[in-house]
Amino acid sequence: MYEFKEQDAWDFARHVGIEVGKRGDELHFKICPYCRPKPTQGNIKTFSINLRTGQFKCLRASCGVTGNMITLAKDFDFSLGNEVDEYYRPRRQFRKIKTPEKPIEPKPEAITYLRNRGISEEIIKRYQITVQTGKPNVLVFPFLDAAGQMQFVKYRKTDFDREKDKNKEWCEANCKPILFGMAQCNDKFDRLVITEGQIDSLSVATAGIENAVSVPTGAKGFTWVPYCWNWLNKFSEIIIFGDYEHGVITLLDELSKRLKTKIRHVKEEDYKGCKDANEILQTHGADQVRKCVENAIMLPVGGVIDLSDVENVDVFKLPKLQTGIKQLDRLLYGGLPFGGVVLVSGKPGEGKSTLASQILVNAIYQGHKCFAYSGELPNYQFRAWIDFQIAGGNHITEYENRWGDRNYMVSDTNRHLIADWYRGKCFLYDNQIVEDDEKESLLTVAEDVIMQHGVDVILLDNLMTALDLESGQAYDKYDKQSQFVKKLARMALKHNTLILLVAHKRKNNFTTNENDEISGSGDISNIATITIAYEKDKELQLSQRLLKVSKNRLFGKIETKGYVLNYDEKSKRIYGFGDDLMVDYGWDKQKQGSLYDGFLQIDMDTDYPFQ
Repeated sequence: MYEFKEQDAWDFARHVGIEVGKRGDELHFKICPYCRPKPTQGNIKTFSINLRTGQFKCLRASCGVTGNMITLAKDFDFSLGNEVDEYYRPRRQFRKIKTPEKPIEPKPEAITYLRNRGISEEIIKRYQITVQTGKPNVLVFPFLDAAGQMQFVKYRKTDFDREKDKNKEWCEANCKPILFGMAQCNDKFDRLVITEGQIDSLSVATAGIENAVSVPTGAKGFTWVPYCWNWLNKFSEIIIFGDYEHGVITLLDELSKRLKTKIRHVKEEDYKGCKDANEILQTHGADQVRKCVENAIMLPVGGVIDLSDVENVDVFKLPKLQTGIKQLDRLLYGGLPFGGVVLVSGKPGEGKSTLASQILVNAIYQGHKCFAYSGELPNYQFRAWIDFQIAGGNHITEYENRWGDRNYMVSDTNRHLIADWYRGKCFLYDNQIVEDDEKESLLTVAEDVIMQHGVDVILLDNLMTALDLESGQAYDKYDKQSQFVKKLARMALKHNTLILLVAHKRKNNFTTNENDEISGSGDISNIATITIAYEKDKELQLSQRLLKVSKNRLFGKIETKGYVLNYDEKSKRIYGFGDDLMVDYGWDKQKQGSLYDGFLQIDMDTDYPFQ
C-alpha cells in the first residue's frame, strides 16, 4: 500500500520537532523521538531513518526501537496521506444505509439490459440488481457485506453518451467502500475471484464460478482494502481477473503487494483479445470464462527465473575493455569484462594507482565514458598525472629545476588540448569543496553519473578512503567493506559497468595466496570478477613490477608467476613485452603543424612540475 519517499522522513522530523542532519543514506536525529534522552545520559544521537528504505532504529541499549514509516505514523499520529492513513488506521465514520428487510426484486429493465450482456436471470436476482425508480436507464448495484448489511450503493447509466453525460458511473456519498458480491460468497473460503467491474463479476458468476466479487471504485481506488482485509485473508487463494489493457492486467500489481493470501491471475492469452470478463462471455461464451479462472497462474517469485529462460551468452564474445597491456589482454581474451568489479591490489607506493589510471586513459581512448574517485590525490594532482599518461614522452618537456633535480612538464597548450580531448568523457568525484558532514554517498554519486552521463567505466581509488564516504550501520569495518563491495558488484551487473577498485595489500602477510593478502574482509576478493596484483619483486629492477592475475571468475585462466612490466618515469606509463610505450592517443591531431608543439615559454618552478 505504502511506498517510501525520502520526503516523508523529513516531514516526520518536522512533525516531532527534532533537529536532523543527513549523512549518506541516513537521516540522523539529534534525539530519539521514543526515548528522548537527556544530554546527561551520554550519546543522544542514536536514532536514524534510512532514506532508501524508510526503516528506522535507535541504537541505545535501553531503547532499541525499530520499525518503518508506518510504525512512526501510528505511534506519533503522523499522516502519510489520506489513502495510506485510511488503509493502516481507518478512523472515518461512514453514513449508515438501511438494509432492506427482504431481498431486492430486480425490475424488468435491469433484467433485460443485463440479459443482453450475457448475464443469467438467476445471477441478476441473486445479486439483487435493479434500476432506479423512475429512471429505468440507471442500474443500481447494492453492496452487501459478508453479514448481509448494505454498506455501499453504486449506479451505472445504461445509455451513457460521452458527449451529453457527465458520468457513466457514480456512487452514494460517504458510504463504506467494500467489495461487490461479498454477501453472495459461500463460507468455504477456498477461492475468490476479483474483477474490476460489477458486470464482470456477474459474468464470472454466470459462468458457474462461485465467490466472484468486484471493486467499488475502479482499478485505481483501494480505500476498500482495510474494510475487507480480514475477510480477504480467510481465502486460500485469490484470482485477479482485472481488465486487460495495453499489456497490463488491472488490479494485479497493487493487490499482489497488499494481500498476504496466495495470488493467481488470468493468463494474458486466455483473454482471447478481449478486454474483460463480460466481453469474453459475450464473444467466446461461459466455457472460456471458466477456463480463464481454472487456468489462472501464480505470479512469478521476485528474483527467480526459469533456468531454461536464461540467455545463452558466449563469455568470450562479451564486451571488454582493452587495458593496453597486451599480455594481460591476451590472458583475459581481449581485456577486462564489463558488468563486474576488477580488484587492483598492491602495497602502498608500488604503483597500483598508476596502473589503474592508465587503464582509465585507455577506456577514454576506446570511446568509453569514465568516472573516477581519488581518495589520496587532490583534484589537480589526479588530473596532472592523467595528463602525463595521455601526453606521452614525445610531448613532455624535461628540464632541471633550481635545485638541480630533473623535472618534467606538459605545456599549457598541450594540457588544454588534452582537456578538450577528454571533455565530457571523464568525470571526477569532487572531494575538495564538500564539507565532511555534507558529502554525498559515493555509491549514490557513481550511480547518478552512470545514468545521467552514460558512464560505463569507474575507477575507485581506493577502498579504505571510499568507505569514509559511506554511512550506514555495520558490525565492524570488515562487515562495512563487504557490504560496500557487494553493492559495487550489484551496480556493475545492473548497469553493465566495469568498476576498477584499488585496494591495499596487508603490510605484513603470512600467506602465499594472493587473494588472502588483500587488506580487509576476505569477501572483497570473493566478490570481485577479476583480481590483479601489481607489486615489486626483489629480483626485478627498481622501475619494474610484477603483474599477477590471481582470480579470473569469468574465464578461469590465471597468472600467478606474473608478467614483468616496466615503468617510464617521464610519461608515467606502464608497459610490458610487446607494448608500445609511445602509443599516440590522438589528442594532438587538431594542432599538427603548430609552432607551439610543447615549446612554450614557461616558469619552470610554477607550471605543474612533476619530480
